[in-house]
Amino acid sequence: MNYSAVAPKWSMDLAGIGRAVKEAVDGPILHLVDIRASQLNQCTFCVDMHSKEAKIAGEGELKLYHIAAWPESNLFSERERAALALTEQLTLRPNQGVSDELYNSVLKHFSEKEFVALVYTIGMINAWNRLSITFRPTPGAFDKMLGLDRAGLS
Repeated sequence: MNYSAVAPKWSMDLAGIGRAVKEAVDGPILHLVDIRASQLNQCTFCVDMHSKEAKIAGEGELKLYHIAAWPESNLFSERERAALALTEQLTLRPNQGVSDELYNSVLKHFSEKEFVALVYTIGMINAWNRLSITFRPTPGAFDKMLGLDRAGLS
């Protein structure tokens, strides 16, 4: 089912929030967050889309390959590590909340507004993942329309 065609206003509203939030934090980190949450949720459509977006935005392919194993990789900054740790916590263990240690780690690298934007981003990518997992759009199906074919990934 094409959920965006069935409920276009809802999809556009969710996308609008996403665009607004992305203005608060630098783009590369949010691409990493979107990819990691999508990996954890096993959402192939979203992993595909956000990997292409990241590559178009200038993220290196090797770093994209390392996202699944970011704790062991030396390619990620402390700021990126804090964002990825928060992503994993809120995606895998949302009922446990955020420890003081993780909370303080994120605040060490992000302003309060950026922290809020990260949490919104993580919540929204998890919502998009749920939609895609349920309605199963074909990975790459919207590449041309979204300009993702420019990534040169197939």
